[in-house]
Amino acid sequence: MTQQPIRAAILLAATFASAPALAETPIWGIQVEQLEFRAGDDASIAAWDLDALYGTDELKLVWRSEAEYAVREDGFETLENQIRLQTPVSDFFDAVVGFRADTPDGPDRYSAVLGLHGLAPQWFEVDLDLFLSDKPFARLEVEYEGLITNRFTLTPSIEVELPLVDDREIGHGAFGPKVEVGARLSYDLIDRLVSPYVGVHYERTFGETGNLAKRDGEDRGAFFAVVGTRILF
Repeated sequence: MTQQPIRAAILLAATFASAPALAETPIWGIQVEQLEFRAGDDASIAAWDLDALYGTDELKLVWRSEAEYAVREDGFETLENQIRLQTPVSDFFDAVVGFRADTPDGPDRYSAVLGLHGLAPQWFEVDLDLFLSDKPFARLEVEYEGLITNRFTLTPSIEVELPLVDDREIGHGAFGPKVEVGARLSYDLIDRLVSPYVGVHYERTFGETGNLAKRDGEDRGAFFAVVGTRILF
């Protein structure tokens, strides 16, 4: 494992931590955006996407975890954990610095994280991250919560992952993006603390990433029906 991502993350985290903090009472919380089962023609996936945070408005420590577990193959397709520090750079956006460990089925990957997290105009939630290592890539996630009634919410989302160099061991081709698009209709069963949902999820690879998927006997695209729940603590 290269040491450069770890050193970079530690240096940047120390820079953030050395900034003066306001005398505020710390807050904490856990937000499970997705805890779901995806059923497709050729695959069944259990997935989660969660954040746990501790800190103040001026500086937050965030643990982010995302995973996709292939039920039939009995193994993780993706398993990613990040430790992130967030601090405001405007009224609506935080700067992010941290460290990422990607430990899926296959070779592990470790990288430093630089990014922005916040709300764009019209209340689109945006995450833009650059993962720095000898195999760098970028990721953009955009999500919007559209309130239909006081309890029903439709949440469309899109995620684009763009490898910047070839990483054929994990199926990444340089500048061949992977795109995931979804829509989930949730019902606030207990305020906004527990919100079961149903929805759809579609993912597709393009360019050299798509060619590598085809080489490995995988489809370039896959469609899933989704059932799950959101949970807030």
